[in-house]
Amino acid sequence: MVGSAIVRQLENNSQTNVVTRARSDLDLTNQQQVREFFETEKPDQVYLAAARVGGIYANNSFPAEFIYENLMIEANVIHEAWRVGVKKLLFLGSSCIYPKLAEQPMAEGALLTGTLEPTNEAYAIAKIAGIKLCESYNRQYSESQGTDYRSVMPTNLYGLGDNYHPVNSHVIPALIRRFHEAKISDLPFVTVWGTGMAKREFLFADDMAKACILVMNTCKDKYDRIIDPMMSHINVGSGKEVSIKELADVIAKCVGFRGEVKLDKSRPDGAPRKLLNVTKLESLGWRQNINLKDGLDLAYRDFCNSLSSNNSR
Repeated sequence: MVGSAIVRQLENNSQTNVVTRARSDLDLTNQQQVREFFETEKPDQVYLAAARVGGIYANNSFPAEFIYENLMIEANVIHEAWRVGVKKLLFLGSSCIYPKLAEQPMAEGALLTGTLEPTNEAYAIAKIAGIKLCESYNRQYSESQGTDYRSVMPTNLYGLGDNYHPVNSHVIPALIRRFHEAKISDLPFVTVWGTGMAKREFLFADDMAKACILVMNTCKDKYDRIIDPMMSHINVGSGKEVSIKELADVIAKCVGFRGEVKLDKSRPDGAPRKLLNVTKLESLGWRQNINLKDGLDLAYRDFCNSLSSNNSR
């Protein structure tokens, strides 16, 4: 979803030649395959959006896969990009890098100031390592080789081409699928994990992609004025939050489900709040274009189209 959104935005520029690989064609956890790719393509810029991702259940159930695969992907891509002389790279992290009880909204400086949320600690540590990889290559090679590797920390994302797996997906695609199936089956209620009180921030993936391109192409002098070399990432979010119960009610209405929304309070909430401070990003001129309601309508339409496409095969 994230990579596709970035590709869509890059392809709007007719002068940009976008080079991609499907996961089936290039295993980013395999150093030799990544090395051969970079030696062949020698790109000018790299957007590192690839990652092993999932919702609270997947993160909590498969921590070994989440930390191993993400560490390997970012280490291979960042190192091999540097080895062939790539000057510009953008690494995409996640808002889960911040402490569970970080002051809200979470500013970039909150990184490494407290204990992480246990359910996604493995993923968060891998993403923190990605930030520090970029900073380390900059510290060692920016003056001698012109290395300029940047990081953005997106909030919770959703949009076109999302993962609608019934167990391992994030909250928005998971609820879209469950409410849709409940509507089709005429079920009386849908159960949502947790108390419903936890608050989250969401951003449509195409808005995130525009922010990524803006950060990548901001001139170095301007970029350096708003970041610290040892805390160089920039938050990407809407700056608005919604409770999980409110989110479920909006998705139910969007889908057309008329039954009851029940809460399973025996299930974990995760962090109580995760709202990003996006002051730095806004200082570069970025603004959210697609609000939550409109984005959910687009996402649900995309989900229905994917069902139609699968049924026609």
